[in-house]
Amino acid sequence: MRQTDLTAISSQARTAASQRWDAIDVARGIAIAAMIVYHFSWDLSFLQLIGTNILQMPAWRWFARGIAGSFLVLAGFGLALAHVQGFRRMSFVKRLMKVGGAALAVTLVTYFAFPESYIFFGILHCIAVSSVLALPFLRLNPALTFVFAIFCLITPWLFTSPALDAPWLDWLGLGASDPVTNDYVPIFPWFGLVLIDLAAGKLLLAQRETLSLARWRADNPFFKLLVWAGRKSLPIYLTHQIILLGLLYGIAQIVGPNPSAACRQICLMQNGDPALCPSVCSCILQQVPERDLWQRLLTNKAAAEDNTRISRAAQQCMRQSPPS
Repeated sequence: MRQTDLTAISSQARTAASQRWDAIDVARGIAIAAMIVYHFSWDLSFLQLIGTNILQMPAWRWFARGIAGSFLVLAGFGLALAHVQGFRRMSFVKRLMKVGGAALAVTLVTYFAFPESYIFFGILHCIAVSSVLALPFLRLNPALTFVFAIFCLITPWLFTSPALDAPWLDWLGLGASDPVTNDYVPIFPWFGLVLIDLAAGKLLLAQRETLSLARWRADNPFFKLLVWAGRKSLPIYLTHQIILLGLLYGIAQIVGPNPSAACRQICLMQNGDPALCPSVCSCILQQVPERDLWQRLLTNKAAAEDNTRISRAAQQCMRQSPPS
């Protein structure tokens, strides 16, 4: 291909990149929908409306990581897209202030709502800091960016150390243990995903095929809804948990806790064996399945006969349980 053709393609790509891509908004909308599904399930588990603790299930943990990864990948491509015609300082600063301000708001709200596990470096914090760290790579060769991205991805397996467990270093992700928090997306390895799609975006924007993707427009209600969600991703992120928790908390006050979750909580509160509690509770619930009874037990409103009934069922189930 002649140099003039390459220049023409590059010019067309730059022009297309200056416009909003429905395809990117659809991808972001899918990520937002997945995030809402995860948080809805987390809320059900947290409020004990279901018996499953999703934090203990590997599939749910990987689902959460996949959602975080998708946001970071889109952030990387978005950087390549936004600055393909050169670094746009004011646009970058405005976006950084918006994301950074939202991250600060998340920290403040969760500090009061969940003081033992508040979010100090979650997905928004990572996107904000990664956006700044990625600036030098906007002008770097994509191949070198890929190399550094791989380095970021493998760093936690190479340099993890107890010496880096200090709270003020937790944002790096190189400590020997993870801090207690409801959302933790440290720079290593997650910054690597931003760099991978930043480099990929720079390569794609020089290709003729990219133009068709840039010009694609959502033409049915489902894709249009995803485009809307993608364009409103930040306000949706900031408000959806308030709405979900508010609604589900009200439901929890009416229907009470799931008996399985309530039984396991009571078992652990009474210094039960975490490995034994699930099987013992499964046995107890066959004899005492009433949901309202477990609600009374958790709120210390149970009658003497309720406690006697549970105690007898627990003793019988313990005798049936094989020794550990």
